[in-house]
Amino acid sequence: MRFDLSRTLAVGLLAAIVLFMVVTPFLPIYDPYTQNLAGSLVPIGETSFDGKLYLLGSDTLGRDILSRLALAGQVSTLIGLGAVAVSLVVGVFLGLVAGFFRGPVEAAIMGLADLQLSIPRVLLLIAVSAIVGPSVTNLAILLGLTSWVSYGRVARGMALSLREREFVLSARTQGATAAWNIRKHLLPNVMPQMLIVGSYEFGQIIVMEASLSYLGLGVQPPLPSWGMMVAEGQSYLALAPSLAILPSIALFILVAGLQFLSQAFTAEGEVAGAPERSK
Repeated sequence: MRFDLSRTLAVGLLAAIVLFMVVTPFLPIYDPYTQNLAGSLVPIGETSFDGKLYLLGSDTLGRDILSRLALAGQVSTLIGLGAVAVSLVVGVFLGLVAGFFRGPVEAAIMGLADLQLSIPRVLLLIAVSAIVGPSVTNLAILLGLTSWVSYGRVARGMALSLREREFVLSARTQGATAAWNIRKHLLPNVMPQMLIVGSYEFGQIIVMEASLSYLGLGVQPPLPSWGMMVAEGQSYLALAPSLAILPSIALFILVAGLQFLSQAFTAEGEVAGAPERSK
């Protein structure tokens, strides 16, 4: 029941936000960049003095909120996917190497993981972003390089178990190299678990990106970001609360959908593993 509910909620929320981001650019009113001072702070569903319709209102510069929300969602999603790809590759590689070889290699890699965990992630991202400069590419790489520990720990734990299994030991006795064993036996068994970690980390990365953009260290104008839109709108909460509320709702829908997806993957893994545990 919990698995079905989580999957239904995940599909519903993610389908809604993805449909919004995909369909909005094809609307005739889609224009996330053009400023129109005659249409500043137009309420939701009304038109400006020059007759332009704003379905979700406009910001202080007369830019269409609907268009900017959709573009900001696309930017956040691309950054999240790039960061997940970087952290997945780094974390799985280091985790499998640590779990398979053990000894000094494991101590060095897990020591690096413990060192990174000892530094508050937000402070680390703020410091590094201030040094290398904010950009979409830099942001995706930085978020990925600070998110590998979760993948690495899970991959290491599974590698410690898999390295003692019969099919790995048999391959060793027949002369298989460590690289071959990791690629052929360990990696395929680890990747399904990485989907669970990735779906959870994706949501965390989206929140981190919004937080950095809120502080001015993430996505830079003219590209919009949900975090940046919240920061810009909080000064006008009395006049136009929708400027801050709408991007917050969009961020909540995407992150909530990803979290429910992670719960569905976790429940599915528990159900799949139940017969094996009962033996």
